[in-house]
Amino acid sequence: MLHFEVINCIKDTKCSLVNATTLRNLDLSDFRYNNQMIIYGKHLFLHVLKNYPEILKRVYLSKRCDSKLFSAISKATSDIHNIDNKKAQALSRGGNHQGFIAEIEDIEFSSFESLKSSSFLIILNEITDVGNIGAILRSAYAFGADGVVVSGIKSLNLEAIIRASSGAVFELPVVLFPNTLDLTNELKQVGFKLYGADLDGKYVHKMKFSPKLALFMGSEGKGINKRVKAKLDEIVSIKMVRDFDSLNVSVATAIMCDRIANG
Repeated sequence: MLHFEVINCIKDTKCSLVNATTLRNLDLSDFRYNNQMIIYGKHLFLHVLKNYPEILKRVYLSKRCDSKLFSAISKATSDIHNIDNKKAQALSRGGNHQGFIAEIEDIEFSSFESLKSSSFLIILNEITDVGNIGAILRSAYAFGADGVVVSGIKSLNLEAIIRASSGAVFELPVVLFPNTLDLTNELKQVGFKLYGADLDGKYVHKMKFSPKLALFMGSEGKGINKRVKAKLDEIVSIKMVRDFDSLNVSVATAIMCDRIANG
């Protein structure tokens, strides 16, 4: 289960547009970090407010906001708190909150079963860097992937991935599947052709991809696990003008996704 808790920006008590009965000063002792996930920042908060207002539980504001925005926040939740920047920094653990912090309802990982009828999946094999995973989620959504499966690891730092993905994690099914070898078998049983990215593969711009495919991406340091790689149908690579060891995995994934989506 993904536990998301959002911290949203609160409106300054000096702003006449704020209903004083709606806001109250926040004692940090009221907030418990146990089993909670904090996300923050204006872009992410507004994305949730616009598309998923029903999951907002509690909002914290440390900056002024206009009447239209405050009205939208008030419709999503009545639990709105006015805090100063010092408290906002504490709640966001020093992150760039931009005045917006929030707590949201728990969100669950998608099941692998829900992706079996998909046509384009991205499989992240033993990739643990949350910045890369977040960037890959953005590219996966932008280029039409049906879902992302994170495999070869047992857990994810969801709080960081939500921020790194700029909210894309809410738009795309994400599955955690620890055993990648079992995953390859499951994918083949439902008709997926398995492609893996590696330096020794065929150039991706020359490939004609199957209409039902799963693209495996490995970590920058180790690449795809050797045992997993041996079970894949095709290995593909990116042709580079200048010789270099490898691209960042999120950049490589974006290039691969573009080739798959647009030829």
